[in-house]
Amino acid sequence: MICLHDEIKGDDSLGGLSRIAIALYDESSDILKTFIHSSDGESPLDHSTAKLSEMPGLKRLVTMGGRRTLNDLAKVAAAGQDHAARLVAAGYLSSYTMPIQSKGVFYGFLFLNSFEAGFFTPQVLHRLRPYAELIAQIIMRELDTVRMMQAAVKVIRQVSTVRDEETGAHLARMARYTRAIALKLAPGVGLTDEYVEYLFQFAPLHDLGKISVPDHILLKPGRLTPEEYNVMKGHVARGVEIVDLMVGDMGLQSLPHFHMLRNVIAYHHEAMDGSGYPYGLKGTEIPLEARIAAVADVFDALTSARPYKEPWTNDAAFDLLQSQAGVKFDPDCVAALIDSVATIGDIQARFDETVFD
Repeated sequence: MICLHDEIKGDDSLGGLSRIAIALYDESSDILKTFIHSSDGESPLDHSTAKLSEMPGLKRLVTMGGRRTLNDLAKVAAAGQDHAARLVAAGYLSSYTMPIQSKGVFYGFLFLNSFEAGFFTPQVLHRLRPYAELIAQIIMRELDTVRMMQAAVKVIRQVSTVRDEETGAHLARMARYTRAIALKLAPGVGLTDEYVEYLFQFAPLHDLGKISVPDHILLKPGRLTPEEYNVMKGHVARGVEIVDLMVGDMGLQSLPHFHMLRNVIAYHHEAMDGSGYPYGLKGTEIPLEARIAAVADVFDALTSARPYKEPWTNDAAFDLLQSQAGVKFDPDCVAALIDSVATIGDIQARFDETVFD
């Protein structure tokens, strides 16, 4: 994005383009969320989310297929528009907005901003149009690659004889708990919106290798024998093997942040004290994305009903995670989850178990 931004500004008439930003849309929760940006100055909207239904101007762009030019953001900000006020406070005085959509699928928005009021004239927009379309195509291609991987995994699960507790609702909740933790950690450890988004996309694939575990072990209601437990632990290596094969065989070598997906699959059963598997890593030897996913996964497992147990309350699950913070789980990740109580409640209400899970 930065390289493309620099190339655009190489055109003398477009030198005033100060910011390019993408926000993605999650239809299942109606959330619009910041994703990537290239900004000459401060980026005022990092880690921001909003419900699209509460933004009528943007909602109209999606339904009507239009584009929006605001050449006096200060006037919009003065009318009480929060996002405009934050942009103006960072020095941006004009904007151009384009929905990113194709074949009935709405991906999100492209936002262009300038420090100059009145920058987006008809002549400038004419010269910007090819670049805007190119950016939209790049974003759609990246996201389609991720979705192709997710669809392939879903098909594998559906045609496999394996039936485990990882329902669609579990995976939806777990991914969003992962995102909530990452957003809380982001300011302190410098996580970008791009990192948070791809972790959200990849987290549901963490136990891909379980498709190779025999039903009599995977579905056993009681405690596993040592031999059975060793078979179960093999799902980690098998998951890494499967995802490597999928990327190679399906031509997905361009999958964005593939190392993050691989880390989540390979290391989410490691423990802070080194007692986890399969590698016995300790502390920060475990990649952050795997530490985040582990906390999200265990929390949802505890608070979900299973054939062999009743769901724990959120508070009881928090107590267990806190008691194991620094032993099994990253303390900062545990604290970030517990600090997201309101978000957790919203996720549980929206993604409750159904008869279809």
